[in-house]
Amino acid sequence: MKHWSLASRIVSGTLIVVLGALVLLSVLVAAFTRYEVTERLDNSLQEVAERLEFVIGELDKSSQGSVTPGGQVARLPGVNRRTLAYQIAATDGQLEVRSQNAPETLFVPHLETGFYNLPEFRVYIAPSLSGHHYILVGEPTFHRNEAVRRAILISVLPMVIFFPAIWLLVRWRVRRAMQPLTSLQHEIRSRGGANLAPIPPLDLPEELVAIHSAVNLLLERLKMALSTERAFAANAAHELRNPIGALLAQVQILRGMLQHSEHEERATTIMHQARRIGRMMEKLLQLSRVTSGIALTENRFDLVPVIRFLAQELEREKGQIIELSGAPHLMIRGDMDAAGILFRNLLENAVLHGSSLQPVSLAVTEDSEVLISNDCDPLTPETLQDMEKPFVRGTTDAEGSGLGLAIVRQISLQLRADITITSPAPSRTRGIIVSVRFPPDETKSASETRCREI
Repeated sequence: MKHWSLASRIVSGTLIVVLGALVLLSVLVAAFTRYEVTERLDNSLQEVAERLEFVIGELDKSSQGSVTPGGQVARLPGVNRRTLAYQIAATDGQLEVRSQNAPETLFVPHLETGFYNLPEFRVYIAPSLSGHHYILVGEPTFHRNEAVRRAILISVLPMVIFFPAIWLLVRWRVRRAMQPLTSLQHEIRSRGGANLAPIPPLDLPEELVAIHSAVNLLLERLKMALSTERAFAANAAHELRNPIGALLAQVQILRGMLQHSEHEERATTIMHQARRIGRMMEKLLQLSRVTSGIALTENRFDLVPVIRFLAQELEREKGQIIELSGAPHLMIRGDMDAAGILFRNLLENAVLHGSSLQPVSLAVTEDSEVLISNDCDPLTPETLQDMEKPFVRGTTDAEGSGLGLAIVRQISLQLRADITITSPAPSRTRGIIVSVRFPPDETKSASETRCREI
């Protein structure tokens, strides 16, 4: 299922609304600006036409003279392609006076008062007060369009420039508003089998108060259920251990009495089953201790002596050779008993499920890693994936409860160790290798400790 971010959705939704509003506002501002600029430029054409009345008076005084073809040209300094052009024509359409940047023919053939749009000019025509002439004033079209574009750009550009700032402000405000939800998320994520404490009061909005209360209620129920389950498992295993021990002792005596008889095999079977029940009770006690969070301590100890003691003990019990090599010291943080349970289970699995003809190899590396390998048939990825589930065993006839790797996984989480199981072993077609890597920032060799003390 694809996940999505609530903060991102709020930010994107808000920005879409803001962007849509800004686009609509920009269109309206652009239209209004265009209208206003066009109106003001048209007023300028009208004002110029009114001010050209004095030219008509001078023209009437000299009307006795002949008129040159194309009209007289009024040459003024500083005229360029943006300057307004004008023409003065008689009522019969004869062009009498024009500016030097005006065409030699009339802007508009028919002389009627009003505004006209031409390809190169926006023209305004007005009659003179005397009624004998028409005044034609033209503004270059490119200049008008340029003025309109600049006015629109000045009006719209600030909104476009400020949109990234709006995006940053909205994103910052939404992230800040979502901070209580993030705090609640971190608190919930930190809860687990070893930490079911209620979430402390947080500065939450009303929408999250109900979730906070519901989560605390759920944690309380889980705590009660897990406490009951752990107490039952621990008490049952503890209460059964003594009777099973007594039963095993009696069975061993009975087996000695029935030696060389037809019932000896049955007595042996009962003895093996009693031992199996005892091992199961021991694993249940370990699992109960592990789920209570015994490894969640900050005690500092050397792991190598613990591993060496466990290896020697298993060699005496099982008669299997365990080769220990690598670094002489490995300092870690955690509970020594929990670490002992972890490596006891791993070494037991290596001895029980490995070949008796090949020794079990245990190596401690300088980069805070412990490698345990044994010789056996290769395991499939499906089997490796299911082996860490409680009471799940691989395809083997060896004795076991199916709890060893489940206990190992629980302890590794509390010790902040990373466990990797690989089969077949690297560069081989058989075997299995288990890697237990402790965090480098939490470890330090004993030699380094002594150096600093010196």
